[in-house]
Amino acid sequence: GPDLGLLQKTYPAAHIVGLDAAPGMLAQAGTPAPAPRSLGSMLSRLMPAKTGVDLVCGDFGTLPFGPNSLDLVWSNLALHWHPQPDRVFAEWRRVLRVDGLLMFSNFGPDTFKELRAAFAAVDETPHTLPFVDMHDFGDQLVEAGFSTPVMDVERITVTYGTVEALLADVRAIGGNPLATRRRGLVGRAAWNRMAAALEAQRGADGKIPLSFEVIYGHAFRPVPKTTAAGEAIIQFKPRKP
Repeated sequence: GPDLGLLQKTYPAAHIVGLDAAPGMLAQAGTPAPAPRSLGSMLSRLMPAKTGVDLVCGDFGTLPFGPNSLDLVWSNLALHWHPQPDRVFAEWRRVLRVDGLLMFSNFGPDTFKELRAAFAAVDETPHTLPFVDMHDFGDQLVEAGFSTPVMDVERITVTYGTVEALLADVRAIGGNPLATRRRGLVGRAAWNRMAAALEAQRGADGKIPLSFEVIYGHAFRPVPKTTAAGEAIIQFKPRKP
């Protein structure tokens, strides 16, 4: 969504296609939505303004594109929505042309660590997504057939004056959409314990911190070593004079 405009500006001659599984999100893709104020500076940097592109509704784990059809796959803060990222990597490799580039960002396991610690005071039920470690992503890229994967990480801390403001931002960016979580908390007492655990994490500035670990990765689809039938590909190059 929001970074498609930057891609169009960077590659003005390219045919750019935006994909999302939710029709409602596609309907919003043409116009930028205002970010919550406390997250505005971070998200404006990670998600620049949008502009018009071709939009397709589909699952990025089963892309509606043919093999060897794309030069660049760009995924920004989306991979954590899929329960099988290794399957997604294999699908991205399928649609990329040889020497095509994959670039992606994703939240890492330290994201919302303060919130997870606060929920641990309430029950043992996970209330946030199980974000994947950067090194596991690197291994999955290699297993999917990508070459020269490069991973990096950035850690960002956003601070809040109230528990309610913190939780509003988490909900706004979809930080707790687990199908296994219970509908809300178990009651006012549980809510109070969770809120007290967050309050106890206030820093010297009097603010409640919330961590974001942003993982960045890129890799290439290499020249295949075998054909689809499993036969080895041997290249002969003329000898230099």
